[in-house]
Amino acid sequence: MESLQTSVAAIAAEHGFSGAVRVDQAGETVLAQPFGLAERGLGVPNTLDTQFAVASACKGTTALTVISLVDDGTLALGTTARSLLGADLPEIDDAVTVEHLLAHRSGIGDYVDEDDDGEITDYVLPVPVHRLTETEDYLAVLDGHRQKFAPGARFSYCNSGFVVLALLVERATGTAFRDVVTQRVCGPAGLRDTAYLRSDELPGRAARGYLDTEGLRTNVLHLPVRGSGDGGLYTTVGDVHALWRSVFAGQVVPRHWVDEMVRPRSDSPQVSKRYGLGFWLDPTTDAVLLEGYDAGVSFRSLHRPSTGLTWTVVANSSDGAWPVAKHLGAVLR
Repeated sequence: MESLQTSVAAIAAEHGFSGAVRVDQAGETVLAQPFGLAERGLGVPNTLDTQFAVASACKGTTALTVISLVDDGTLALGTTARSLLGADLPEIDDAVTVEHLLAHRSGIGDYVDEDDDGEITDYVLPVPVHRLTETEDYLAVLDGHRQKFAPGARFSYCNSGFVVLALLVERATGTAFRDVVTQRVCGPAGLRDTAYLRSDELPGRAARGYLDTEGLRTNVLHLPVRGSGDGGLYTTVGDVHALWRSVFAGQVVPRHWVDEMVRPRSDSPQVSKRYGLGFWLDPTTDAVLLEGYDAGVSFRSLHRPSTGLTWTVVANSSDGAWPVAKHLGAVLR
């Protein structure tokens, strides 16, 4: 794989990539390399043990958390959001179910609308970011968004839906969502470096998220100070690969549930993908994907069960991951 190492290094240099790349093939790691700086002001380099934010990629871990609760009977795919929300978020249709939310087919209004024009580095949150530290705090940004269409009618990617799922998890279990993720996903998968960190008190191995490939401006004023079901998880490339391995070995949820999660529910031709429950799906192969994109964060990871291929690209800048990810997608099949 010397040619892959050479080509990735060349693209990284050309585009000022800062982050980490890992490629596994049939259980063997053939490329694992960090690039750039985790803390530009102090010149601290990224390493393979650096914890990176992965934005919406955590929708996969949210879905796994929910499905583990479905498996043990705490929730059901048919559980309605209303049954646990009570009088909160009255704009959500009473017929919206856990399955609708997992599949992005709920039709609820989104507090961060992916279809809005604008730049990824815009300031989009309607409340100061420091107010968003617990999942219940998100009620302030989830409320007041009208239902867009009848539940189940069609696919529409929705960040709010996964925060609502986190709320349902908390209300069904009586436990903070981030702790349930640790218990239900991180523990069984052996993820030691994966957690919902506060952006205003990042530990020493966590990378700051930078708005551009150069400069010192970070994303600390752009995103919730601590994430929830739709984003905000920090992890390492090693933990990402451990997650794929453990999920498809049936160690997080039983394998029949994994098969159900990667069964296509919707086509999304505008991004040339399909969608299951919490996971993007390749339109023509069995490849399963997790993606994240936000101010100071870009991430893509692919796992193809039939060939044992897994690759991950994560960047601590807004668009940094895409050139390397595009290259890997083209040369690795």
